[in-house]
Amino acid sequence: MRIIGVIDLKDGRAVHARRGQRDNYAPVHEAGGAVIDGDAVTLARVYRDTFHIHDIYIADLDAIASRPPQHDVIRMVSSLGLRVYVDGGVTTPEDARQLIRTGARTVVVGLETLPSFDALADITLGTPAPTVFSLDLRGGVPIGKAAGERVPEEVARRAFISGAFEMIVLDVARVGGGSGPDLAMMRRIRAAVRTPRLIAGGGIRHLDDLRELAAIGYDGALVATALHDGRLTPADVAAAREL
Repeated sequence: MRIIGVIDLKDGRAVHARRGQRDNYAPVHEAGGAVIDGDAVTLARVYRDTFHIHDIYIADLDAIASRPPQHDVIRMVSSLGLRVYVDGGVTTPEDARQLIRTGARTVVVGLETLPSFDALADITLGTPAPTVFSLDLRGGVPIGKAAGERVPEEVARRAFISGAFEMIVLDVARVGGGSGPDLAMMRRIRAAVRTPRLIAGGGIRHLDDLRELAAIGYDGALVATALHDGRLTPADVAAAREL
């Protein structure tokens, strides 16, 4: 299982996401025993050097909210030799190409900002780099215009038809809350889409959560808080890679 370290960017700082309440996000103070004080590059180095994590997911919360994107920070993190996934509110192939020019190795297309599944098909076909669809949820309910009235399993199937061969399943209501992932929902989505690689996000607390997700058939996990506060150790991350 791949462990992917998360950096949430807001106003140029790495912030601690909690339950999707973005107005209340505060800078990350500490991670892996190191002082961060909101410095995204320092946090990326901790993920790399302390936890030996080389996959980093950046959520540019400013770009997602249609504010100026944090391209300079993304460039600096990318320069560390990491494989960087970026969710920057992409809605068109040109948006995706712009992220690639900043150093993103993989472009994340979030349901929250996706105008339609036709747009997703255009992005997956028109982007000269891997793309990942993020099935964004709040309390198990899909977020965004493109979702319509679909349940998560239907959204996953529709995204797969539109060319999403790797997906993140991210419940923002569980992020930073310590409640654990919604394993029942994760099972339903895995049953609904057998082929795509799936990455779980939201509420992962410890190695047992990662074992459960691997047993369901998930290929990776987004993790932030459990790395920051020490509930997941470097040894746990190494063990998770063997799952």
